[in-house]
Amino acid sequence: MARYWMMKCEPSVYNIQDLKNEPTQTIGWEGVRNYQARNMLRDDMKVGDYAFFYYSNAKVPGIAGTMKIVRAGYPDPGAFIPGHRYYDSKSNPDNPRWYQVDVKLVKILDAFIPLSALRQHPELTDLWILRKGNRLSITPLTAFQWDTILDIDL
Repeated sequence: MARYWMMKCEPSVYNIQDLKNEPTQTIGWEGVRNYQARNMLRDDMKVGDYAFFYYSNAKVPGIAGTMKIVRAGYPDPGAFIPGHRYYDSKSNPDNPRWYQVDVKLVKILDAFIPLSALRQHPELTDLWILRKGNRLSITPLTAFQWDTILDIDL
């Protein structure tokens, strides 16, 4: 049974159009450097799960599209490459510290769903992204939350 996720990225760093322009519309979701989010990547995300591509730290934060997990958690190779922006000298291939998954674009949403629209739905009050102080770049969603978000009419 598929699980559902919210995956945050700053659109100035990488955005949904960048994913669309990838040769296979697939990328490794690299650079996660939080242990709780790392554990979700490593232990919980599986091939066939779905995720929202969420713009964080943006003028208008919100959901730009949907993705599918096409490769389960594996060591983030950037952590092992000196000079790489995600290099970590304490991580090595024999004892990796950081993980990533591969995601494939499913759909760019017809209408961007801003964070303000999510806040207008009382049935979404339990979304991690709506909690004060939540800084995690990856958070789980229930199937109900996923469906509710997809049904938002803007």
